[in-house]
Amino acid sequence: MNKKTFFAAALCVLPLLAGAQEPAERLDSVVVSVSRAGEKTPVTFTSLSKADLASEEMSKSLPMALNLQPSVVTYNEGGTGLGNSAMTIRGVKGSQINVTLNGVTLNDAESQEVFWVNIPALSSILSSVQVQRGLGTSANGPGAFGASINMSTPSARDTLSFRASLSAGSYGTLMSTVSASTGKLPSGFYMDLSYAVGSTDGYIRNAFVKSASLYAVAGWQGRRNSLRLSYLMGGQKSGITWDGISLEQYEADRRYNGAGEYTDDSGNIRYYDNQTDNYRQHHIQLNYTHSFDGSLYWTTTLDYTRGDGYDEYYKTNRKLPSFGFPQNSGRSDMIYRKQMDNDLYALNSNLRYLGRRLSLNAGVSASRYLGGHWGEVLWAKTIGKDYDYQALDWYSNFGAKWDLSAYARAEFSINSVLTAYADAQLRIVDYAIDGADDDWLSYGAQPSDLLSYKSVWPFFNPRAGITANLGAHRLYLSAAFGNKEPGRGDIKENYKGEANPLVPEKMLDIEAGYAWKADKASAGVNLYLMEYWDILLESGKLSNAGYAIKENVPRGWRRGLELMAAWEPFKWLGLDANATLSVNRLAEYTSYVPLDDDSGRTHAISYGQSTMLLSPSLIGMARAQLRPWKGSVLSLDAKYVGKQYIDNSGREEMAIPAFFVMNLSAAHTIRLKGSMSLELAAYVNNLLNRMYYAYGWRWESYNESSGDLSYGIGVYPQAPRNFSIKASLYF
Repeated sequence: MNKKTFFAAALCVLPLLAGAQEPAERLDSVVVSVSRAGEKTPVTFTSLSKADLASEEMSKSLPMALNLQPSVVTYNEGGTGLGNSAMTIRGVKGSQINVTLNGVTLNDAESQEVFWVNIPALSSILSSVQVQRGLGTSANGPGAFGASINMSTPSARDTLSFRASLSAGSYGTLMSTVSASTGKLPSGFYMDLSYAVGSTDGYIRNAFVKSASLYAVAGWQGRRNSLRLSYLMGGQKSGITWDGISLEQYEADRRYNGAGEYTDDSGNIRYYDNQTDNYRQHHIQLNYTHSFDGSLYWTTTLDYTRGDGYDEYYKTNRKLPSFGFPQNSGRSDMIYRKQMDNDLYALNSNLRYLGRRLSLNAGVSASRYLGGHWGEVLWAKTIGKDYDYQALDWYSNFGAKWDLSAYARAEFSINSVLTAYADAQLRIVDYAIDGADDDWLSYGAQPSDLLSYKSVWPFFNPRAGITANLGAHRLYLSAAFGNKEPGRGDIKENYKGEANPLVPEKMLDIEAGYAWKADKASAGVNLYLMEYWDILLESGKLSNAGYAIKENVPRGWRRGLELMAAWEPFKWLGLDANATLSVNRLAEYTSYVPLDDDSGRTHAISYGQSTMLLSPSLIGMARAQLRPWKGSVLSLDAKYVGKQYIDNSGREEMAIPAFFVMNLSAAHTIRLKGSMSLELAAYVNNLLNRMYYAYGWRWESYNESSGDLSYGIGVYPQAPRNFSIKASLYF
């Protein structure tokens, strides 16, 4: 037995050596509480229950289901909610939002993103979601760098349960789920099973999605011990939509998508029907939890995640030598795949103590990521189908990452009013990339294109704060410091360019909040100061293959005010609203615009102090819920997102216009025989039929002779008014 295996086994077996009394909280919920904030934690957060999640449309990805949370902005590439979706929180992008499922990080170790399309119907298996804004609490793995989403699956149910749901909507959108649970048997054993399958044609061309997910749990729970084995599979095949469309095309035909477009020999425009993204992943988690005496708990989770997939493209007029063909072989239309596979091995082990005045969480985590990337040419028009394409040496590279961390978090009740909070994480990241990137042949196989990169980053992330609870009033103040390493894409393009080597980003986060809660009303206000150093931004400089390089910008900040209020004046009426007002700035921003002569040179344009991209200064939400009779809910939602910019220059021509969207839903539950119920629901999205886009990109070039700056904008149109219905049978 090697040292790593022995260490993992020891952490699982050690708790068995101690005696215990009846535990004070459910054993299978301890693993989730490790990363959660409580009412005495000086952290800014909101929570969604299983009922909140169940009220959303089944076909929506999780970011779309979180759209009404404070400071959240979402978009979907296909326009319908199913498929590639993304979100920002306070303007913070997905690679800086830490996402956990039952305490285990879901972010891809290299890109640091969560690709939500790969985990369809996730909301249907969750029991709750906590969204923390700011640096939040430290726990296992990388931690947040602006926000975190902590998701949990249900604890062991007490009784047998079953649920089947079916929904249908505009643009051929279908989703069905079925789930069942044995409940906890007298022996302590239980099993849960959930399966979902979904499809859509999408709003824009080629935005189809075919997806499926499976979630299975087998567990046992005794008085002092809990053992739980869970398996989550997500698979999808979807049309490529991430190129968006130009602003000119948007004005002419907002459903256009140029992915896979080519001209046949007769001059007719055609579309390759397999311009697709294909991916499947498997998550296996084994968790053991032990209660020593009802106040001290030990939980250990072993996790293995396997993913593999590919993107397939039809591209026109490509240089054949760039794909490994002989020099002077010319250009051709081509079909090729970019493939990847990855394995993640993770161990989290945590100790939790719940005393009368002291609450303590401490733990360690270790993960090992191995990721391969390679390309395969399937066909070239000028060469034909009989060529041995497998013999081509296009590209292949490999990434390996160790992520080791230890943390301790304590909350101490000074008296009946004040609770002090202290939190510290020590984290070490060891990351290496080796091999050839997909563009290494494009410019004569320069030596710098062969990746040979390795770096080790030690991080110390401290947090501290205080909370005052005065009956219906809660006040808190906290300060936290965090670090974030560059992602794979950041590193490999910077490595091949002439920019300064990248260093990790740093942030100081100060949060101050007040909340009031009464029987029929609540209100809150939160002030945040997120101060950045060495922010990673695209400056406009290019690598020798023409890709954008990110560089560290010395200084920036996000400073804002978040307001929340809810009121239930009558049992049949509920009102809810939130708003964020913020200033998001870079102290000094210089853009390096490529010259239009293909020389690889750039022209520097200084914008001084500027606005951060994709960071609206005003975000607001309002909801009115009418409950005219028992079992019925009518909900009207409104979301406003202010003007934002698709680059960091703050120029009006780079602005995404503000948009205002309303949604209407109605649901009614019918009690059937015994404990069985039937729920019927209908949804109208984009009730006012607004034509808008929520995300975009831009290109620029500079003519050195004339001094003219040329640019183009790409956008992602969202669907106009659309509809869906849902029926659920459950007991």
